[in-house]
Amino acid sequence: MKTVNGNVKTGYLQVFTQKPLLKKIKNSRILLLMLLPAVIYYILFQYKPMWGVLIAFKQYSIYKGFEASPWVGLRYFISFFSSPDSFVVIKNTLLLSFYMLVWEFPIPIMFALMLNEVGNLKAKKFVQTVSYMPHFISTVVVCSMLTMFLNPSTGVINNLLDSLGYERIYFLSKDYYFRTIYIASGIWKETGFNSIIYLAAIAGIDLQLYESAKIDGANKWRQIIHITIPCIAPTIVILFILNMGQLMNVGFDKAFLLQMPATYSTSDVISTYVYRSGIKQGNFSYGTAIGLFNSIINIVFLLVSNTLAKHAGETSLW
Repeated sequence: MKTVNGNVKTGYLQVFTQKPLLKKIKNSRILLLMLLPAVIYYILFQYKPMWGVLIAFKQYSIYKGFEASPWVGLRYFISFFSSPDSFVVIKNTLLLSFYMLVWEFPIPIMFALMLNEVGNLKAKKFVQTVSYMPHFISTVVVCSMLTMFLNPSTGVINNLLDSLGYERIYFLSKDYYFRTIYIASGIWKETGFNSIIYLAAIAGIDLQLYESAKIDGANKWRQIIHITIPCIAPTIVILFILNMGQLMNVGFDKAFLLQMPATYSTSDVISTYVYRSGIKQGNFSYGTAIGLFNSIINIVFLLVSNTLAKHAGETSLW
């Protein structure tokens, strides 16, 4: 160890810079630099704004500012649960989320399994391309297409019904059609894109497993049941847990664009209710309280689903 003036050791800096962690950082500096914009984004737009949830416990006024607004405790939470609208929006949010989980989650898995069995490579690529395209269509455009297709006077669906001798139906003004329209349009828009990760997981399966199954006399169906599905099961479980963590986050944009006052009984979800009662009416504290409640429920669902998955098997987020 070198010394300065015979008594001060100067080798500590060299020893510190040779630690394994610093070596890993130095070797991965290009990857870390690529990651930096994402980290900055999450800090500025995801973590920093979390301080604003305190508005839910204050009587926030844009004139007084965040710090000067008085504390009111749980007033706005109590106000929300005392409102007759709370049961309706929570029920609608849970039902839409449940239907999305039941229909939109398994269909991409089945689509990926079927697409994997297509032998013609050109046909397979064509189907993949066509199925991916709706994902890149804006939600606003999709809602406009639905409005045109379901138009009671000139819509394709009503023209077809009329040609078959049935009465024209005002689909978008009937509350009992809203959930079907919402889920069906979501399946059409996202099935192809959501199947990509399952196709990637299937592509990673060792082909020798299928060859061994063929030698044992297993047909296609048994190969899917006993090889394909078990091999992609960890991917399915992880995505299921992530979906459970967003169970209450029904998309605001499509619900808002498709709903009308006549369909509020089925279309009014937490996100649209927060916009209408919190932002549009200027009651920011009330809207923040509802949004915070929604986030807490999502966290609970995420923790419960992850715990159950961990106890049921070896796959979990943590």
